[in-house]
Amino acid sequence: MVSANKAAVTVIGLGPMGQAMAGAYLEAGYEVTVWNRTAARAATLVARGAHRAETVEEALAANELVILSLTDYDAMYAILEPAAAALRGRVLVNLSSDTPERAREAAAWAAGHGAEHLTGGVQTPPSGIGSPESSTFYSGPKEVFEAHEAALKVLTGADYRGTDPGLAALYYQIQMDMFWTAMLSYLHATAVTAANGITAQEFLPYAQSTMASLPNFLAFYAPRIDAGNHEGDVDKLAMGVASVEHVLHTTEGSGVGTALPAAVLEVFRRGVERGYGGDSFTRLLDVFREG
Repeated sequence: MVSANKAAVTVIGLGPMGQAMAGAYLEAGYEVTVWNRTAARAATLVARGAHRAETVEEALAANELVILSLTDYDAMYAILEPAAAALRGRVLVNLSSDTPERAREAAAWAAGHGAEHLTGGVQTPPSGIGSPESSTFYSGPKEVFEAHEAALKVLTGADYRGTDPGLAALYYQIQMDMFWTAMLSYLHATAVTAANGITAQEFLPYAQSTMASLPNFLAFYAPRIDAGNHEGDVDKLAMGVASVEHVLHTTEGSGVGTALPAAVLEVFRRGVERGYGGDSFTRLLDVFREG
């Protein structure tokens, strides 16, 4: 039976993120029902006052609001499809990571079983759950989001992106595109510094300074990109090629793998080959668009 207490939620999936989410709800005074394929993972939460459902059907029956914290949408289907008859009337807040198209498919699948689906993209590790300074993207029916906004804000701040179920997944994935690429560049640079006898701690302030400069570059280039202005008045792609070549040669001389700078150089060279050498490096957008 669905709890009559409005401050109630079900959390399905008790990895580190699901554990943190269920814990945040308990701390906020919610009545929390949990389910995980490995039942032992619920032990700590049960000791704190959560109810452990014996089956997925029981977990779904407990509350209207159901938080899904799973590896991906395949895991969601594997868990929920056998219990699909219990989905009617539920609001599935799917905080699992996957593609925008799969989020749209999942929303249609949920609707076919009488459930509402909100896509979520959490922008913080488990340690940031419960903090209003952290944020999560949401998309799906606006009235459903607004009805449960207060409960969602127990976890993090809530950034509603629109009715398209794929938008939250899209915003999340493009954030991850930037994050992992930036962090990989940091690791590569750190490997080069280590090969030259410089510790990560010594390099740290310079790495931080470079990363801290990026917001200014983004703010400068964004309006020019929107205006289609790739004029080479500030930087030129041909000069960028020379710069990346120097990075590549420094990497080679340090005995460090060159796969990352070589891939960057390939993109820059493709831009020059297409006649963009005198334009800003932002003209590489056309290289990406053309494939």
